[in-house]
Amino acid sequence: MDYARPETLTEALRLMAGGGARALGGGTDLYPGAAARLGGPVVDLAGIGELRGITRNGGQRIGGLTSWTAIAAAVLPDACRALQQAARQVGGRQVQNAGTIGGNLCNASPAADGVPPLLALDAQVELVSASGTRRLELADFLLGPRRTALRPDEVLAAVLIPETALRGRSSFVKLGARSHLVISIAMVAARVEIDRGRVVGAAVAVGACSPVAVRLPAVEAALTGAPVAQAVGRIRDTDVTGPLSPIDDVRATAKYRREAAAELVRRAVAEALG
Repeated sequence: MDYARPETLTEALRLMAGGGARALGGGTDLYPGAAARLGGPVVDLAGIGELRGITRNGGQRIGGLTSWTAIAAAVLPDACRALQQAARQVGGRQVQNAGTIGGNLCNASPAADGVPPLLALDAQVELVSASGTRRLELADFLLGPRRTALRPDEVLAAVLIPETALRGRSSFVKLGARSHLVISIAMVAARVEIDRGRVVGAAVAVGACSPVAVRLPAVEAALTGAPVAQAVGRIRDTDVTGPLSPIDDVRATAKYRREAAAELVRRAVAEALG
């Protein structure tokens, strides 16, 4: 087998069971990274309808093959606003139409736009194989640049957002060399819950400033309990930059990324606070 396009998940998992095949979603990462060859058998998942779509049942379930266009157009809680904002900034319209949330996560780019919003939503991934199903926290699934905990015989079937994370309102802010069709220099997702004029819950994540996107626990702690009018003022630069480990590359220096991240956190939190 060089290429197969199964119509059911059961058949796809049978083909993946040997561990020698590569799963293909939208192809927007796999094809450009393959140069002239894909390097082995490919199992094209595009024909499996059960891996698409968004459902709500004790939380939010997003099928691994759900496109960014579908995510952007869906009716979702305000807590998912950051994810929908990110969906509108993943490449151009053609990439958004073809690219999938599962493929974005499995590609594990440090600058993957979908990751910070999902971290702020306490997302898990559902991984399935012929031998069973397991769930991992997204933070445990992403191991480093282009590295995940996905086993060779597994498919990322869905992204799961718990009901407790669907509270509040979120925002996504991205910095690049231009406004669209650009890899992030830094990006931030923030989700806040407000009750009686105070922040009662916060989740803040930064991407493109570390091998994997990370949450900022010190920032979240500083925001929790703060009056809305004073919340942004409680964000300290050191609380933002402490967990980060940016690098110098063609897009920006590590120093610039740290400074940008601190400013983007303030902007994202301010926008989420409304």
